[in-house]
Amino acid sequence: MAEAVQFTIASETIRATLTPLGAEMVRLEGGGRDLQWDGDPAVWNGRAPLLFPIVGALAGGRYRLGDETFALPRHGFARRSLFEVVEQGARRAAFRLAASEATRAVYPFDFALVVTYAVEGAALSVDVSIENHGAGPMPASFGFHPAFRWPLPFRQGRADHAIRFEHEEPEPIRRLDADGCLTPRGIPSPVVGRTLALRDELFAEDAIVFDRPASRRVVYGAPGAPAIAVSFPAMPHLGIWSKGGGAGFICIEPWQGYADPVGFTGTLFEKPGIVVVAPGEKHACGMRIELLPQFG
Repeated sequence: MAEAVQFTIASETIRATLTPLGAEMVRLEGGGRDLQWDGDPAVWNGRAPLLFPIVGALAGGRYRLGDETFALPRHGFARRSLFEVVEQGARRAAFRLAASEATRAVYPFDFALVVTYAVEGAALSVDVSIENHGAGPMPASFGFHPAFRWPLPFRQGRADHAIRFEHEEPEPIRRLDADGCLTPRGIPSPVVGRTLALRDELFAEDAIVFDRPASRRVVYGAPGAPAIAVSFPAMPHLGIWSKGGGAGFICIEPWQGYADPVGFTGTLFEKPGIVVVAPGEKHACGMRIELLPQFG
């Protein structure tokens, strides 16, 4: 698919470049500096993909509805779909993806996914509405996957960067197996108090999965420099990922849902983390990214 046109929304402090292809934010600038990973295909070509109608991988790459099975790639199809632009202004833009013959072949539900970006001051908000236009209940998940530069462009070293959680996070974290499925045993949290010191070894086994985080806000950065706050009040799970080996990005990923547990054989309705949207109803979630003057 040819790359879709890009356009920007901006406040006095931040600027976001958006594309209808995946309704993705492809550049985020704050204070005149690039804060977002550039999508270098030699490392990882993502920037801030949107995950729908699943988050993570399916066991065996397939899911079940009654007696039928369907295949979906990891994180679903929205990130590779062309959205309709339904609003485009100086500070706000909205995109819509509706069910089609192609989506019904792999996800047999009449949905609409509406994603709205807006900037105000030093903050960018991303609001999502998952709409069920069908006659029966609809199972769905949604996730954000923004990649920020590691290190941020404020002259602090890569090893100085950390993620500070809103609350202490003593609960065990989860990891992924070689197929991207959630392993059954939790392992001790790498968060010390409220701080996760970032180092490449954390991501030797893919993402860190907080399936029961206490926090709904984290701050990323290094002492003595501006930082980025990510808030996700209606998102119950969080993934943190980098490719390892010195990759120049860190992904802070609020999720509704996560990968299938290893050996999962239930239906999509039974998948952990799924939400079920009633006919004619909507499920709302969102994320807010804010540039802060200091890490803390």
